[in-house]
Amino acid sequence: MAVVLLFGAWYLSKEGAILAGNMKSVGVEKQKVVVLDSGHGGSDPGKVGVNKILEKDINLSIAKKLKVYLESEGIKIIMIREEDKGLYEEGSSNKKAQDMKNRCKLIEESEADLTVSIHQNSYHEEYVKGAQVFYFSQSQDGKELAEYIQEALVKGVDPSNKRMAKGNDSYYLLKNTKKPTVIVECGFLSNWEEAQLLALDDYQDKLAWNIHLGIMKYINKK
Repeated sequence: MAVVLLFGAWYLSKEGAILAGNMKSVGVEKQKVVVLDSGHGGSDPGKVGVNKILEKDINLSIAKKLKVYLESEGIKIIMIREEDKGLYEEGSSNKKAQDMKNRCKLIEESEADLTVSIHQNSYHEEYVKGAQVFYFSQSQDGKELAEYIQEALVKGVDPSNKRMAKGNDSYYLLKNTKKPTVIVECGFLSNWEEAQLLALDDYQDKLAWNIHLGIMKYINKK
């Protein structure tokens, strides 16, 4: 009798967990949607590191890791690119312009809640380093998202990084998307130490994890 009761209790709790899981997946609230944009690709390598690594490859690798973390939180992810290619026609006379327009078009058509664009930085002086997040200066939501991601990157990746989230009025992607959009410059490929780290799978994973923490903090506060 006791065994039957115990089994019955286990079965009911299991069914309850499944039901709760189904209710959570269906959700009373609409599922959140995030666009992940891996900067550059195809004939556009982006920045080339002092150690010869290409920005386009690092961007995509970090974005794929970030996708996994966000999906584990129940977020629907739309990837702008999942392989080494740009968003342009091969015969285009201005591939860069066409690429950027197509990225913005995909973002707008997705009707996502927010967009995170992954990039790497570079500077003519090698000592400069540190992750920094940019947002459209006229977007309060973009500013909030950027600050949460910046905070997570400093705390979880490099506590010595004094950089702060920064507003920008000129970046094409930021100007031409309506929903909150941020550009995460994960580090400087012109800095030898940081370029070496950015080439490491574990470091890319740490960046992705902390960007995910910043995104979830923003989503959970809305």
